[in-house]
Amino acid sequence: MTGLIGYEELPDWVPGRILLASDGLGWNHVALRSYHYHGQDVIVPAMRDFMLVGYRAGTTPMQRRFDGRWKRETLSPGAASLLTRAQRAHWSWHEPIDVTHVYLSSALVAEVASEVMDCRVTEVTLADVLRTDDPVMTATMEAIAAEARVNGIGGGLYVDSLARALIVHLLRRYAQITSRDVTIRGSLSPRQKVRITDFIEAHLSEPLDLKTMGAVLGLTPCLFARQFRKSIGKPPYSYVMGRRLERAKWLLARSELPIKAVAADCGFSDQAHLTRLFAAAYGQTPAAFRRQAS
Repeated sequence: MTGLIGYEELPDWVPGRILLASDGLGWNHVALRSYHYHGQDVIVPAMRDFMLVGYRAGTTPMQRRFDGRWKRETLSPGAASLLTRAQRAHWSWHEPIDVTHVYLSSALVAEVASEVMDCRVTEVTLADVLRTDDPVMTATMEAIAAEARVNGIGGGLYVDSLARALIVHLLRRYAQITSRDVTIRGSLSPRQKVRITDFIEAHLSEPLDLKTMGAVLGLTPCLFARQFRKSIGKPPYSYVMGRRLERAKWLLARSELPIKAVAADCGFSDQAHLTRLFAAAYGQTPAAFRRQAS
């Protein structure tokens, strides 16, 4: 869908003073801005992201229309509004208010919905909710706002986890979900098994996380982990580590590479990492195994 505006463009349509923003914090698929607004009568073009509005200060009657019908509520601190993406809306209020906006990308919402529903979700639509008194939503929005203020260590990861939990909550209470007709299989197809195991063998020396491996098959990390375990009989991490240890064993027996180089070639963080896991798996250190095999 074209012609959608980003949250960065919203002040062009709804003038306000920015009180807090996550701009430049490196968050992915989630953003936050807080505004002080005077009373306005504005039309907001269809937006790229889902928008949640939390009311922080001030009380005002509010009107909103986006499908030909007006909704009217009195909004005050503790209340929240939802606006689905790609929907033009007319907002009208009279009193000054402070609000916090949380923006969620369609990609993140669809990814979480796919994991929750165990199917490929093609579209999520939020209900037309001008006012909800939802402690879970408002508390999560406040936690995201607090992180924007302090910008603590691991902030991007922390916000991602908050956003995912928030999306699950929205899906349970406020969302309509459209998915493909065919539910994703509970296990990998024979072709998928060959493809992912070949990929793992070719990339053992590189970082291999669920997101990277799932992307090879077009699956979200959660779905990939479940289907891999059902098909292979062990979790992806255990399988990858087993293949790394087997490669290390082969190289130790058949090459003259230094053990440090063997560790790097097999994807271990360092020689000590290889030694610890090798000894746990085979009952002897890599050096002892090499001496025995020579």
